[in-house]
Amino acid sequence: MENQDMAQSPENEGAKHHSQFALLGERRLLPLFLTQFLGAFNDNAYKQALLVLLGFNAIAWTDMEPGVLPNLAAGIFILPFFLFSATAGQLADKFDKAWLARATKALEIVIILLAGAGFWLHSLSVLFAALFLLGLQSTLFGPVKYAILPQHLRDDELVGGNALVEAGTFVAILFGMIAGGLLIKGDGGGAWIVGVCLVAALAGFWASCRIPAAPAPAPELKITFNLLAETWRCVGFARRERSVLLSILGISWFWAYGSLLLVQLVSYTQSVLGGDEGAVIFLLAVFSIGIGCGSLLCDRLTRRRGKTVEPGLVPLGALGMTIFGVDIAFAGSASTGTVLPLAELLRAATLWHVAGDLLLLGIFGGIYCVPLYALVQQRSPVDCRARVVAANNILNALFMVLGALGASAFLALGHGIPMLFLLAAALHGVVTVYIFSIVPEFLIRALIWLGWRRE
Repeated sequence: MENQDMAQSPENEGAKHHSQFALLGERRLLPLFLTQFLGAFNDNAYKQALLVLLGFNAIAWTDMEPGVLPNLAAGIFILPFFLFSATAGQLADKFDKAWLARATKALEIVIILLAGAGFWLHSLSVLFAALFLLGLQSTLFGPVKYAILPQHLRDDELVGGNALVEAGTFVAILFGMIAGGLLIKGDGGGAWIVGVCLVAALAGFWASCRIPAAPAPAPELKITFNLLAETWRCVGFARRERSVLLSILGISWFWAYGSLLLVQLVSYTQSVLGGDEGAVIFLLAVFSIGIGCGSLLCDRLTRRRGKTVEPGLVPLGALGMTIFGVDIAFAGSASTGTVLPLAELLRAATLWHVAGDLLLLGIFGGIYCVPLYALVQQRSPVDCRARVVAANNILNALFMVLGALGASAFLALGHGIPMLFLLAAALHGVVTVYIFSIVPEFLIRALIWLGWRRE
């Protein structure tokens, strides 16, 4: 209520039309933005470093099959989201979220030091333990990140705030993957990774100490550690409002779809485009820039109709994701087997066709997901908002795992990656049409936003 009253007061009326970037100059968002950015950078730098290290030098670390290690690493990182998201949601509803942010960043510093011990001891077990703990740290921070925004931002700032956080997250993921892949290859790669990640963790802790207080909405809540029961209870909180639950399902599908594209991008670049690692980085950068641009565009498109959150953007984003997902499936043809450096590949029209599809897919992806995050925050009950966010994180992880298993099974049947992309785009269309048929508000608002229907 405090934020709503603030948004409606006369002295803040003019603030409704300020640029979303102005939020980055305010303590209400900037420290949280930096904390999240640096955390996402560290997660992906360390994870990518491990994948590259084990991909090129697995025999020096373990007797396990090299093909098993990437999937094992991905599973280890995502496992805490299943195990501890419900607990994280309870903690974020019971305690001050700014204090929890500082606690999780302090934990991150310890984890990076543990990773350093793993490199020094040449112990894959310790490195994987650090990866698991980084997943745990991200699990604990997730409900804090999204549940704190409605406490610090007015309703009319939620879309802009979410857009900045999402854009920053994808840029951080990109920078982290590039840094992790490059640093681990040099002499003393482990020391470089630990050093850079430690600096980022310390900077993140410094930023978290500047997040304004966010008092607990349910300080009397008793923490329970029955993981299955509490997980189901979190999902139950999300189910109270149908639009919230379906928004969460839409977000989860977005992460499943997006992670499927990113996971297969390396193989697609090599087998279809005939490109090297430079081409992979180029396409990752294009997709990340697209997500960032689409996310930031949401605020301007929302204000076009004078709304605080515009559900009508979701069908438009879904349509664009389907169209360009289908197009990318037909954009390339099988490689001749020759691997070309990026400089040569840039002369080929096919690369630019694929890059254009990824850029537009990312833009429409940002337009699709940001309003959904804002809807979840705005329509969730205040006293259990963090647990609703926890339910979102659980379902996100579940959809990503199911998507990865489905993709592996599809490819194992002998189908190519372009056919996998086509199937994913088609499923995206089916899933979103189903959601919009159950909650017609999305389509009705889209028609109003386009000017085809009156308010």
